Amino acid sequence: MPETPLIATISAGLVLAFVFGLVAHRLRIQPLVGYLLAGIVVGPFTPGFVADQDLVIELAEIGVILLMFGVGLHFSLKDLIKVGRIAVPGAIGQIMVATALGTGLAVWLGWTLPASIVFGLTLSVASTVVLVRALQERGLMETERGRIAVGWLIVEDLAIVLVLVLLPAIAAASVIEGDSWLRIAGALAITLGKLSAFIAGMLIIGRRAIPWLMHYTAHTYSRELFRLAVYAIALGVAYGAYKLSGASLALGAFFAGVVLGESRLSQRAAEEAMPLRDAFAVLFFVSVGMLLNPAVLVERPLAILLTVAIIMLGKSAAAYVIVRAFGHRHITAITISASLAQIGEFSFILAGVGVSLGLLDQGARDLILASAIISILLNPLLFLLTRSEAAEEPVAEKSGETRGRWQGIGRK
Repeated sequence: MPETPLIATISAGLVLAFVFGLVAHRLRIQPLVGYLLAGIVVGPFTPGFVADQDLVIELAEIGVILLMFGVGLHFSLKDLIKVGRIAVPGAIGQIMVATALGTGLAVWLGWTLPASIVFGLTLSVASTVVLVRALQERGLMETERGRIAVGWLIVEDLAIVLVLVLLPAIAAASVIEGDSWLRIAGALAITLGKLSAFIAGMLIIGRRAIPWLMHYTAHTYSRELFRLAVYAIALGVAYGAYKLSGASLALGAFFAGVVLGESRLSQRAAEEAMPLRDAFAVLFFVSVGMLLNPAVLVERPLAILLTVAIIMLGKSAAAYVIVRAFGHRHITAITISASLAQIGEFSFILAGVGVSLGLLDQGARDLILASAIISILLNPLLFLLTRSEAAEEPVAEKSGETRGRWQGIGRK
């Protein structure tokens, strides 16, 4: 029988992810931790079966595309505006504080300034999966603090998406000596020009073509064709954006989701995209686990401890101060602080891009991955602080459409 590395890799990844995810669920830990541990087991740094890393990374790229498509699909500018007065300045301020703390730590560890800044950025953005599921488990999604936390998270996601777009241009220009600042400015201008052209095309052409295509497909009354149309749009626009404008696959998928999200069929599209999206998202987290060398826990305990402190204490303190400064109650501030005290999928993506561009090395990625796993494990402990506070605030009245958009994010 011929070798089948693709089947072996997918089978081992999904089976072990299911086993470890089930154990994590029984222990009341995020299943995401189980997926990461499954990746460590089939990775090159542990004995036994080693999955094909190149194949897993390519499969994981599809997971990233579908994750970003889901973020765009559930993005609602109207919902963001409702909490934008605090979510926008709050998220930007917290990103700046976390990035500064992470940069300072990395400089103290002896890293270059570009690597230090990328490291700081990876610590600044929370996991959508972890945050939303934590809020749902505690019945906070429909409260004011839940809406603020999700709006805050969306602003963080958008900021990191912009970083992902600009980072290759900055990395390419920063290695040039002499008039490097001028070259960086030129590279950024070209990148932003291509990005603007892509966004304009999506808003002018895609905004009409994509909903029309989905409505036409819906009238075929074929669920199979409708589901295929969702995947074709997500992957097709992502790849087209990458080839034609140089935009990242993730950004193309995000805007495809944003445009489709304006259609009346957006909720149905989200439901159809969910199964394949979840499967490939699991492979994404398995691929991240494969990259982690567990030896970093023994070799660099102080660096990990300080990194986790920035994630769980530095970010939380910044969020708490900002929320209180805007006049919100202590219970609201402490809930948002606890929600943001972890890092996840966007940090993994940013770290991977940093490594591929030569800005970060394997040791830096190990530090980020280990700290992320620890922060996700410890995050539920911070929510214990909210139990002794005031009773739950009343559920806000919202339309069914708005409720569906907020809750849909948690299905990523």
